Amino acid sequence: MTRVLIVNADDYGLTAAVSEAILRAHREGIVTSTSVLVLAPAFAMSARFLRDTDTIGIGAHLAAVGEDPPLLSAREIPTLVNARGYLPKSWRQLLPRIAARRIDLDDVEREWSAQLYAMAAADLQVDHVDSHQHVHVFPGLRNVALRVARSHGVAAVRVPRSAATSPVGVVMRRFASHFAVLAAAKGMVFPGDAAGLDEAGRLDEDRALGALGRLAAGSATTVELSSHPGGAVDPDRDRYAWNYQWGAELDAMCSPGVRAAVERHGFRLGTYRDCVAEVVT
Repeated sequence: MTRVLIVNADDYGLTAAVSEAILRAHREGIVTSTSVLVLAPAFAMSARFLRDTDTIGIGAHLAAVGEDPPLLSAREIPTLVNARGYLPKSWRQLLPRIAARRIDLDDVEREWSAQLYAMAAADLQVDHVDSHQHVHVFPGLRNVALRVARSHGVAAVRVPRSAATSPVGVVMRRFASHFAVLAAAKGMVFPGDAAGLDEAGRLDEDRALGALGRLAAGSATTVELSSHPGGAVDPDRDRYAWNYQWGAELDAMCSPGVRAAVERHGFRLGTYRDCVAEVVT
């Protein structure tokens, strides 16, 4: 049986150059799917190019953290934002606030629903849900993410995986395991294995080949490799101090050697729609 590999590029809409790089990695490389960050400045102008590319899968990259302001006002989601109306900058700020019950989860649900409505308004057909910094697998937010996805007719979700032995890797592995059980119980589908979390922002060719090897060594019939391709130089990206190697990731996604490895490992490139089709059949 042929195994399906989803290669998802996160952060479509972050900047015009990031969106262009993702589409190039789809046309010239192995990227089959992208997750859209509707809060980002380039979403509105980039959406039409995504609509015109009917061969790429489209996910919602739900955001409850980050540099960009939410869609809803501070009056609508008061516990999720600061006095200036901004979200927590990272999961490291968000998680303690959730644990202390300082965030009303209804605020998160309203904001995430607004983000999915924005994608529908842009005529983008969403086939899966994931999130900025993987916060959808956090305790408290798990049920919110699944409820929002189901209410918008989305049947598939990302379950990130980590092989790292660091404290962050161990915690993410535990969170993702609990999320997978909950998602399956609610009838949601997801790839059986994944890579890219540990290599986020530095998925160069060597690391991509290593990740593909790890995925090939497993037994899951559908797997995901997440990536962050972008231009090597992009002044619009200066406001995002992530220290990501966007250009190296773009090169890796377009590398003939990486494509050859996909074929050598017996993968067929696909999208999250294949997860749904696998369950239906």
